[in-house]
Amino acid sequence: MARVFEYFVVCGIGPEIRTLDGQRGYHGTGSMYLASLLDQYPPPNHSLYPPPPPQLSTCVLPAGVEFYPSGFDSNNLLTFPKSYPIVLTEGDGSKIYVSCIAFRDLVCEDIADAYRIPANSFADKCICLVSRLPSFRILRDALEEIFALCFSSYGSSKPLWEVIANVVSNVPLPNPGRDKVLFSVENSLLCVEVPPKDGLPHADISFQPLVQCLDVDNVIKLFTAVLLERRILLRSDKYSLLTLVSEAICHLIYPFRWQHVYIPLLFFSGVDYIDAPTPYMMGLHSGVDTSGLMLDGVVIVDLEHNRIITSEEIPPAPEPEYSTLRREIMKLLCQNVVEIDQLKSRMGTAIEQNLRGGNRLWGGDHDLLLRFIFLKFLASILGGYRNFIENNATQIFNTQAFLKKRSRSTNQPPDPMISQFLESQGFMDYLERGLGSEESSNNLLDKLQDAIGRDQKPLSVLPALQSEPEILTISDLGVAAGSGAKHCYDRFPPGVRTEEQDEKRKQALATASGALEYSGRHTPSSPTERAGKDSRSESLSPRERAAERERMVLDIKVKLQGLWLRLLKLGATDDPLSSFEYGTILALIESDAEGIGGSGFVECIREHIYSGWSCELTEEQFIAVKELLKTAISRATSRNDMATARDALEVSAEMYKKDVSNVSDFVQRHLRSLSIWEELRFWEGYFDFLLDRYSSKSTNYAMLVTTQLIVVATHMAGLGLHDNDAWYMIETIAGKNNISYKHIIKLRGYLSHIRQMFIGYWGIYSVKSQAASAIGLPSPRKDTTDDAQQPAEVSGVGRSWVQSMFSRESSLRANSFSRVRKWASDSGSTASDENGDPRKQELPAAGQKKLHTSIRMLRGHTGAVTTIHCVTKREVWDLVGDREDAGFFISGSTDCTVRIWDPSLRGSELRATLKGHSRTVRAISSDRGKVVSGSDDQTVLVWDKRTTQLLEELKGHEAQVSCVRMLSGERVLTAAHDGTVKMWDVRTDTCVATVGRYPGAVLCMEYDDSTGILAAAGRDMVANIWDIRAGRQMHKLVGHTKWIRSIRMVGDVVITGSDDWTARMWSVSRGTCDAVLASHAGTILCVEHSVQDKGIITGSIDGLLRFWECDDGGARCVKNVTIHTGSILSINAGEHWLGVGAADNSMSLFHRPQERLGTLSATGSKTAGWQLYRTPQKTPAMVRCIASDLERKRICSGGRNGMLRLWDATINI
Repeated sequence: MARVFEYFVVCGIGPEIRTLDGQRGYHGTGSMYLASLLDQYPPPNHSLYPPPPPQLSTCVLPAGVEFYPSGFDSNNLLTFPKSYPIVLTEGDGSKIYVSCIAFRDLVCEDIADAYRIPANSFADKCICLVSRLPSFRILRDALEEIFALCFSSYGSSKPLWEVIANVVSNVPLPNPGRDKVLFSVENSLLCVEVPPKDGLPHADISFQPLVQCLDVDNVIKLFTAVLLERRILLRSDKYSLLTLVSEAICHLIYPFRWQHVYIPLLFFSGVDYIDAPTPYMMGLHSGVDTSGLMLDGVVIVDLEHNRIITSEEIPPAPEPEYSTLRREIMKLLCQNVVEIDQLKSRMGTAIEQNLRGGNRLWGGDHDLLLRFIFLKFLASILGGYRNFIENNATQIFNTQAFLKKRSRSTNQPPDPMISQFLESQGFMDYLERGLGSEESSNNLLDKLQDAIGRDQKPLSVLPALQSEPEILTISDLGVAAGSGAKHCYDRFPPGVRTEEQDEKRKQALATASGALEYSGRHTPSSPTERAGKDSRSESLSPRERAAERERMVLDIKVKLQGLWLRLLKLGATDDPLSSFEYGTILALIESDAEGIGGSGFVECIREHIYSGWSCELTEEQFIAVKELLKTAISRATSRNDMATARDALEVSAEMYKKDVSNVSDFVQRHLRSLSIWEELRFWEGYFDFLLDRYSSKSTNYAMLVTTQLIVVATHMAGLGLHDNDAWYMIETIAGKNNISYKHIIKLRGYLSHIRQMFIGYWGIYSVKSQAASAIGLPSPRKDTTDDAQQPAEVSGVGRSWVQSMFSRESSLRANSFSRVRKWASDSGSTASDENGDPRKQELPAAGQKKLHTSIRMLRGHTGAVTTIHCVTKREVWDLVGDREDAGFFISGSTDCTVRIWDPSLRGSELRATLKGHSRTVRAISSDRGKVVSGSDDQTVLVWDKRTTQLLEELKGHEAQVSCVRMLSGERVLTAAHDGTVKMWDVRTDTCVATVGRYPGAVLCMEYDDSTGILAAAGRDMVANIWDIRAGRQMHKLVGHTKWIRSIRMVGDVVITGSDDWTARMWSVSRGTCDAVLASHAGTILCVEHSVQDKGIITGSIDGLLRFWECDDGGARCVKNVTIHTGSILSINAGEHWLGVGAADNSMSLFHRPQERLGTLSATGSKTAGWQLYRTPQKTPAMVRCIASDLERKRICSGGRNGMLRLWDATINI
């Protein structure tokens, strides 16, 4: 039999006390502590009922637990109990409804004694009723009766937990629309019923708080944002308000469902989760500081001040439905004003007549009409949608046909709000639920559309009450007549515990008490004790002191060995975290100032491994060992004990558990949160240690260094270090040991390979905010909440991502916990060091202040944009700034067109569309009067820039054209996949000469018009240098082992980028390779040469931007920039400005300040002087090509969707 109440739960301070940031023990009244589940009914060992949600204790006390010197005070409102509802969402999307009462209660004497908490102290406690039924009122009423019964001066006739057991166990779930269940809590009679299934979904809440906190326009705006599945953040200083408004807005979007992350009341220490990439709806107390978070695109709803703030525009609701919706809501809220001129007749439905009068208090009829008003709005904007459902293999709904039909009926263009809504996951889910299911027969949206079509009254679709529900009375088994026994309490009584539960509680408290005593013995608290100890130590000789310390070390190690072996032998039903062994080992590690406990523990594990132990742990053993190792490493780090940290790293790579897919999950992966792994000095010391250990086993020094760096890389990947961070440290160590670039490439490839294997299964470490794309197959472990799993942007995985908030591992939540302190948080700012650490270059403070820049979306192409060319002053000989076309962007697309854009004409940027090609356009160039384009149709077309007329069609290539270049003297230089480079005379429409022939396709080309030198390269892996004026080939630049993708020639320097992960710098005059630039983790797609400082900039598919400085005999990397996560597609360097664009639709503009004569940069490096100046807000898109106009500070990207995104940085120099 299904029950109304699933659980009664008590949460508060338990026998294991931890602060929000994970510190054990009691740290005074100024700290906030984690809540624990103290008691529950049914008990946890009950076989018929699943356990309550593991995140329950954290969520019911969102701020954590605080200690107080006093309890309830009738003169102090802050001490009053608080009653509020919360809603939890499980992984399958089902909801759990919880009613909570939080109050101050006396701390248990045994806990106070164990942790030395002052007597008669109070702490936050919360009692809860948990249900699957959304009956908020009955949950609150029943819980408040239980609370009042506990603290009433009259007492209760039965023990309180008997009353609780009677309520939870005996109240059945009523049949919807048929039953009404009456039950009692002591002498109070309560009633629960459920409405019929064929009406609106059960919503046992009042919608009045929603319309009281927000005006009509903001209610509609919030409703629209929820329909469009934006990221919604509600703010209020009242817990109940956050839940009630969240639930109300979810009911208003019926028949659609919110498919994404849903946390109406977010616990304070989870504030970092509002930076989640997936759509969500969360409520956060207004006292929690969010100033340190980006919140880009988040719709912030301030319920206290009737404000909605967002950085992304929310499209308005379409007309005429918006006006009707607004008018009907105003009529409901302000009926006296709206109908002041109307005749007071008895017309309309019974519900509408009941609401007339205007002064009637808000009630259930108001809630029903408000829900129905929004349902009519949805029925109107989706009118006739069922005619466009196409349940076939390619699509479910014909969106374009529906939008065209609506446009014809309203005589308006397609509405952006409806267009976005039809693409939402909620709409798709609605269609999938309705096709072939019983739900379609009870769909009020369809019934309402049919009723409106037949001119029936809209409210007629609601089910009529057939008969009075049957009343079921649940009897209360009271005490024997005449007994007169009363049960009174000064605190909320504990539940009945089993012997096993009592034993675990005693062990936990004994461990806590023992740790304090051990600390007291090893850390004398009084000056007298310290002086006595010092005097005794001084009386011993050095040899005696050494012998005494050796005996102490030996004693601790022997104890640790015994404790470690007993910890591994605990039974399957034992909890290692609550065991005496775990608590004692932890106390030895934490309380030993000399580090003997930590190093001894790691040594015990190492010896056990050497003895032949298989290293496999059970789930509970795994958690215990992981926590102990974390503590040992943290303590060792604070003492600068790198040897212990090094040994712990090695043993953590040996111990593992098996996951549900029988894959080994090593302890090492769960140590990622420790800061020691971010320090270069640790890895340099570990490498030196490895080098000393194995130096006698190898005579080849380069091979020895490479082998040990592979060991280091393996540990880094096992920890889950970010790829750029790990490679920076490996590259630094390799550079100090002078190994060749071939070994560096091998190391880079190995690190990338094992890193991809790691994240292909486990995902990307989620606490450290590193944006990267998932590589490899998704993890099959969908039922686990893995601390290293990166959330995917889908609803199901989104919910699993939310579950990771409630991981047992405090270290994973450290980033969140450190932000919140009681009711506010410390928002520390992260400053990037532009000229310091070259491995990370994030957005500087100056850049953060200038994020809001001009972004324009240029629409015109109907296919993917494949090439963009920027018209520069140099190519149109604009010497005095009088050329109109300087700064134009010219784009080519798979739609076979070339389009010219004028950014100076805001709103009318498209100047011309050039049609003539029959296949995709691949290359574009221009000069003062002409535009030239090359295409997959093997032709080159020349256009008049002013009249946009087609002038010439150049035919001669036998494969797709890859490069075109307009030269002086009416000449055009072209290269194609047929391996030829041709020069054409536009005036005669003839090929003047085939400049070069190659065995493979030509992919890139550079030409110096002043010297006549041509550099071209491609699939034959050779860069060829030609002197066109002399008609001879100068050099074949051989060295790359794979295709050459990019080339840049400036003066006597040629730079090439290849699929072999290297870039090379060549001398044109000598034909020699001057430097090999090897450090990228993939193909180098673009290279650039900075004339001013003679530096080199390279960009790769790894998203990394590297700055190189040329020195005697080579080049060295002086700076890395990691702000881009997609492939770098374009780098354009000017004298003082540098524009960069990537495939993830991100752009960046760098600036190098002008230096005064005779001065040097702070680092002595001019190339490293480039500073990130601005970067626009990135929007989801896949970009294929990018061009920069540094004179006007504009960058333009072309997307796969045919749209150009023009960023005007609007910088005044």
